Amino acid sequence: METVTLTIKNQPELYLEADTISPDTFAGKKTEEIVDLPVYIGKEPHRLGDFFEVAGRTGATPAETKIVVNGDLSRVKYIGMKMTDGEVVVNGDADMYVGAWMQGGKITVNGNVDAFAGTGMKGGEIVIKGNAGNYLGAAYRGDWRGMQGGKITVMGNAGSDIGTFMNGGEIVVGGDVDVHVATHAEGGRIVVKGNAKSRLGGQMVEGEIYVFGSIDRMMPGFAYREDVDLEVDGTKGRFALYEGDLGERHRKRKGQTIYGKLYQQIQA
Repeated sequence: METVTLTIKNQPELYLEADTISPDTFAGKKTEEIVDLPVYIGKEPHRLGDFFEVAGRTGATPAETKIVVNGDLSRVKYIGMKMTDGEVVVNGDADMYVGAWMQGGKITVNGNVDAFAGTGMKGGEIVIKGNAGNYLGAAYRGDWRGMQGGKITVMGNAGSDIGTFMNGGEIVVGGDVDVHVATHAEGGRIVVKGNAKSRLGGQMVEGEIYVFGSIDRMMPGFAYREDVDLEVDGTKGRFALYEGDLGERHRKRKGQTIYGKLYQQIQA
């Protein structure tokens, strides 16, 4: 795998839309071509080279291309958007839409990300070493297609509305989460290793939520069923199983009604 390194040299005054930072776009291009790739501040076009120093070489295909981005990227949006293969490593904080609509490959962020990371994600892997903002793995506003595949791992905390309209894939949060987890979910799996606030699984149709810590307030549409022994993301424990959201429509499979499942670890 060949590596291209981008180092930010000029911070944008507003926010830089840089969906061209992707193995799919870089693959097969020479350095001078990468420098000339378009980026935008609002509707105003710029060159990628106006903001980044570019070094290294690309592979012939996305799968053979790795991009390393260095510096404070907290004003740079859309890194790795719609990428299908290859690898992106971000050494710093990044703004919104990291890995949005991603289909394959891997993104590692050695810092924090803002909202909508992994929105509409279909495949691949995102690893966030810091914290994640709101709408992680969720649907874009006005859409009903949230995360459909792939995996997102957050080492720190995550914000509100994670997994909204989630249909598949997996989100693992090592810390705490804010309100509205898996709202309208119709599949997928969310693991919260810390504490959760309220409104988990609101209008949930199908899918799974696991919480290792406390839940401030359980949704009234979830009913306790039983205690079960499970191994979740490498951790064994006893969990209380709740099913819901009982106020929603639910499919039947082999004559059995399918509910969303919420598991809370029972503390010893």
